[in-house]
Amino acid sequence: QVQLVESGGGLVQPGGSLRLSCTASGSIFSINAMGWYRQAPGKERELVAAITSSGSTNYADSVKGRFTISRDNAKNTGYLQMNSLKPEDTAVYYCNAEVTTPRPWLTSDYWGQGTQVTVSS
Repeated sequence: QVQLVESGGGLVQPGGSLRLSCTASGSIFSINAMGWYRQAPGKERELVAAITSSGSTNYADSVKGRFTISRDNAKNTGYLQMNSLKPEDTAVYYCNAEVTTPRPWLTSDYWGQGTQVTVSS
């Protein structure tokens, strides 16, 4: 069994910054791609940023130049640094990871519980 635990959300003023963390634990052989998604009230969940095991990244157009995704493979942890936050960034942010487990040998998608980010003055 694999668990993803997120932290770092909260209330921040427009223009401020937050750093989200996502740590995977359990029976893990490898973590392949990791990603951050968000869902605002009344909207569908959308991809914010993703990073492969080799470090290649991609971002939603709405966050390019403001958000940075990274990972520490030794700690099974992914990060999302969010700068120049805007009210429209307000949402629940979810961590996603594609994880290969050794027993049974299986690759599956896992999700964190979500962390609220609110950008408001």
